[in-house]
Amino acid sequence: MEQSNETPDIKFWDFPLNDDVLDGIDAMGFDTPTPIQAGAIPVILSKRDVIGIAQTGTGKTAAFLIPTMHRLMENPDRKGVGALIIVPTRELAVQIDQAVQGLSYFTGLSSIAIYGGGDAREFTQEKKALTEGVDIVIATPGRMLSHINLGYVPLAQLPVLILDEADRMLDMGFYNDIMRIINQTNEERQTLMFSATMPDNILFLTKQILKNPETVNIALSKPAEGVQQGAFSVFNNQKEPVLVDLLKSEDWKSVIVFASTKREVSSINRRLQKSGINCAEISSDLEQKEREQVLLDFRNRKLPVLVATNVVSRGIDIDDIEMVVNFDVPQDAEDYVHRIGRTARASRKGRAVTLVSPDEQVKFFRIEQLIGSEVEKLKTPESIGDTPAYDPKPSRGGRGGGNRRKSGGGNPRHKGGNRGKENRHRSGGNHQGGGGNRSKKNG
Repeated sequence: MEQSNETPDIKFWDFPLNDDVLDGIDAMGFDTPTPIQAGAIPVILSKRDVIGIAQTGTGKTAAFLIPTMHRLMENPDRKGVGALIIVPTRELAVQIDQAVQGLSYFTGLSSIAIYGGGDAREFTQEKKALTEGVDIVIATPGRMLSHINLGYVPLAQLPVLILDEADRMLDMGFYNDIMRIINQTNEERQTLMFSATMPDNILFLTKQILKNPETVNIALSKPAEGVQQGAFSVFNNQKEPVLVDLLKSEDWKSVIVFASTKREVSSINRRLQKSGINCAEISSDLEQKEREQVLLDFRNRKLPVLVATNVVSRGIDIDDIEMVVNFDVPQDAEDYVHRIGRTARASRKGRAVTLVSPDEQVKFFRIEQLIGSEVEKLKTPESIGDTPAYDPKPSRGGRGGGNRRKSGGGNPRHKGGNRGKENRHRSGGNHQGGGGNRSKKNG
């Protein structure tokens, strides 16, 4: 089915999801699903095979993780490997594993990222997880085959197989490895395949491994034409002075400054206030009444600058925001589009500025590729001093080698343990977490 790029008027708790999964979604600050999530989650929950056509940055990771985690939670007697996610690179394996950590906080589900380049100790830890049982495995093809070839990986009863960035895996020559892995699984499994494009080799693969799949096809959203986009290439310690200069350059009436973390939001807010800028911060740490008051003051132009996390990037409904500033480069292109989409609404004009540090250049370059346009690089004030050249060098990634994060490829997060439930109150039906208030349905 072809999906609209517009986010549907539904919330995550409208899906029939396990309560512990919903609590993780809530704590992550997620509220409204992206189009790929809205299209794919109901189909995956029905246990049908799915072809998801969506660019990186559209929220596709959560689109397959959320319903998969629900399925695992609905089977308390699960054994062995619950879900196997095959990815092209160790970088993507780590990224997905981090997403699992956040979304599964209240579930007790275990996961492990398996990819090449580790030492014998890490290989032994991976073997232990695979033989003793782990709920979610995220693996590169070559490393997974290394374990399978030793004969101890129990995939004969695998419930869910997921191929992410399938087109990229085929481009990298992983077809034979993928088929060897799939041949170790059972034909009754649910198979989910996500790809940015649908070339002939992907169509061929889908016919081989999927059963009567439903296609969810999402094109990446594009920024509104009225948004004048620009970016400063700066060092990290230059971001705050550039931001102060930008906000003092004109008599701005309505500006949102986005940052990725609550700590960063507080730091930016303090620096701006010390510089004489009338601003306030808003994040999931604020009580609901405090948030509402800050937003009311911002909407009424009593407060010209709002410093915020993504908690408001999708939900704020103010049509005349003059400028959006990304203090850091968003992790996903979809987040970038939603952030800058707070300005230039209802056919108005607006400005969007991103502060790009050297280690964020590749990420920003990929956003430019996905939105289909190069963002103008702006000149910094002379008082800022020398700044880095914008010269991103994207890496295609590989099958192994390189440095690994020590915590990601080792011990899985085992089931049970302290899940923090003593601090969560279900009796009232409402859960206050990192994402604010969520009213669960009764019954």
